[in-house]
Amino acid sequence: MADQSKPLLLSADDSNVDHKTRPEALTFDNIVEQSLSDFGFWQLFQVILVGLALFFDAQQIFITVYTDAYPTWHCLNHTICDHSTSDICQLPRSAWEWDGGSKDKTVISDLGLECSSSLLRSMPSSAFYIGAIVGGFVLALIPDGSLGRKKLVLLSTFAMSITSISVAFSTNVWIYTTLKFIIGFSRSQTWSYALVLISERVSTRWRPRATMIPFTFFVLGFMSLSGIAFLAQHSSWRFLYLYTAVPAIFYCIFLYIFALESPRWLHMQGNDEEAINVLKSMSSKNKPYLESLVSQLPLEQETSEELPRYSIKDFFFRKWAFRRIVVVMIILFGLGISYYGVPLAARDIDVNIYLSETLNAVVELPTFIITPIILERFNRRSSVLVNTLVGGASGVLCFVLSLLGKTGIAFAFELATFFCARIGFNLMAVYMVEMFPTCVRSSATMMFRQALVVGGACCPLIASIGRDLPSVSFAIFGVAMSGFGLFVLILPETKGSSLCDTMEEQEKRDQTINTSDC
Repeated sequence: MADQSKPLLLSADDSNVDHKTRPEALTFDNIVEQSLSDFGFWQLFQVILVGLALFFDAQQIFITVYTDAYPTWHCLNHTICDHSTSDICQLPRSAWEWDGGSKDKTVISDLGLECSSSLLRSMPSSAFYIGAIVGGFVLALIPDGSLGRKKLVLLSTFAMSITSISVAFSTNVWIYTTLKFIIGFSRSQTWSYALVLISERVSTRWRPRATMIPFTFFVLGFMSLSGIAFLAQHSSWRFLYLYTAVPAIFYCIFLYIFALESPRWLHMQGNDEEAINVLKSMSSKNKPYLESLVSQLPLEQETSEELPRYSIKDFFFRKWAFRRIVVVMIILFGLGISYYGVPLAARDIDVNIYLSETLNAVVELPTFIITPIILERFNRRSSVLVNTLVGGASGVLCFVLSLLGKTGIAFAFELATFFCARIGFNLMAVYMVEMFPTCVRSSATMMFRQALVVGGACCPLIASIGRDLPSVSFAIFGVAMSGFGLFVLILPETKGSSLCDTMEEQEKRDQTINTSDC
């Protein structure tokens, strides 16, 4: 007979055992940890199903690299037109033509923005990031008590997809910009919703590996966009939105039918029986034992009222917390400019745009293996500092080599800049979790992400400057990454430190560390 020392594994015949003799109390956390201890096929399926939301999310983030690109053109009247020296804005429209003869290849040519200011050309992309910023703050304030984790992922992805389909019918730049804002707003918290749902449906043992799956799908979505854009390069830019949004609609249908709600969220809502049913669906081998636990669940449930109340205002009332979150946001602002801007500016280097964007996505994959190695062997502060300095130097070298005509080497440094930006994001994500206690960690994560998005909102304008001075945007990205990265010297070192739960506990530990260093 199996070991029945743990209450979760008690059979119906052993239900008369005195509760006082049990080695540990029957809590819902114990139930979740025990029933999901083995990462089976159905758990993997659920993680993949939810993680796919980031696949479609990545496509909408980077789609403007292709749809808003400045198309190539050629002369029709060589008497007054010289492609190498002429400015199409100074030529009559009959003297030149877009390559391929298609006016609607990109937004620039279709909506007549070829002679518009760089501010107007970059406005749709900036509107997307501004929408993500506004949505990040607004949606973060809306409680999910009546919706749940699954519905939040579903609604955000569905709203993004429907709006993306509507983009294909834009008739002017103002409608296009408005719809891009709505897309950014609707998908602003998809990343957070998906990660929370995944992390709450796996045990502590498997959570680190499971949470890497959606990150991988995000990169795969980025990579797939290059292939879709290549196949649709002779079609209108409008079809690219349809090719990415329509599959997302079908994905939402599958998500609605097959995805399971978070058992922890159901437990907090008082739906213990439904939570147990979810666990039974995800862990069939423990089904008999889980069925016997329904009647054994404790009557008293933990509520948030039993815990101290903290909010985002604690960042402003505590000097150390305010200083840390400001520094973190400054660093993430610099990383956001580089992470979102480098792929956008890659079109300014004389390389194939489809190949360049695919390679930019490929270099992200090794970061999920390299980051844990760096965190285990080196200090947090020095790792971030060295990474941002190397990334910044790569950006500047990319600019210099591009001016010298060494396109191949310049592109290699462009990949290095993007690689360091991603490594920096991974490092700071772990670093930030260790710097803030549990009671405000969620708020800190929101502000962490918002700083990254604010940096992304600035990058389309910076990238568009490269049209006037080729590749100068890479120098700007590099200086921003290394310059803002220097602020990490202000932050405390956290390697080897345990996580704190309250602000008071965090303050006490920091005082202990400061006293020992004196």
